[in-house]
Amino acid sequence: MTIHTDYEDDGQALVLYIQGFFDYSLHKEFRQAYKGVEGIRRYIIDLSETEYMDSSALGMLLLLREFASDQGSEVVLRNCSREVRKILEVANFQRLFQIEAQA
Repeated sequence: MTIHTDYEDDGQALVLYIQGFFDYSLHKEFRQAYKGVEGIRRYIIDLSETEYMDSSALGMLLLLREFASDQGSEVVLRNCSREVRKILEVANFQRLFQIEAQA
């Protein structure tokens, strides 16, 4: 379980790569990954290496969405596995987030 970050679009997009289980144990690390970063227009959550996510992960995504909205930014969920995509769909997250297909 870990998070690492990278930048795209000349530093205007922050990509958070979530590996393993996305659950409450990543709460602090997840927040620290995006708090205090300036000039971000797009937060991209790459879920290609996410094995599972629970309700606390859904809550963390909602908190990021609220934070990004306050900054005039958007949140994109990218590269979801079939299992993770099902979790997002059950929670109706396709109505709240742009979800990009797996590459």
